[in-house]
Amino acid sequence: MSIDWPETIYQKLKDVGVAQVSYVPDAGHTKLINAVIADPEIHSVSLTSEEEGVALTTGAWLGGDKSVLLMQSSGVGNCVNMLSLIKSCKIPFLTLVTMRGEWGEFNPWQVPMGSTTQTSFEMMGVHVMRINDPSEVSEVLAAATRMVFEGGSSVAILLSQKLIGAKVFEEAK
Repeated sequence: MSIDWPETIYQKLKDVGVAQVSYVPDAGHTKLINAVIADPEIHSVSLTSEEEGVALTTGAWLGGDKSVLLMQSSGVGNCVNMLSLIKSCKIPFLTLVTMRGEWGEFNPWQVPMGSTTQTSFEMMGVHVMRINDPSEVSEVLAAATRMVFEGGSSVAILLSQKLIGAKVFEEAK
């Protein structure tokens, strides 16, 4: 039986009362983004840059709401300066990051940020968890949401390229 990991993530976010999800459109998050957009109880915000999501997460927390930022690993570098806000002000922060530049990557431009995503988060004081297999999704999400929404921590969950699948582009004929 195959585990529908985007649905598992969506359900866990609902279960813990996430009220806002911000995202930069990303193929790896498509199913989760569509579920959030269709849910009238979750405010979804499409971003032009990932750093905006850090600010929105901070505002949501200050307003009493739980929020999650969805992004791809290539956008993590855009957030480093804004992550200083999370670290300095001790803002609870949860981000789900679809990875590129690893398992079966065809695009060499994705490799540099993909190979430094975890280090970038850790340098900014964000705890990192990784999901490589659909069977890990529920347990990792439970641990991360508890750390963030009950413990006030900052957590990035890296959704490995092995989990989401390597992108394949066919040459135009």
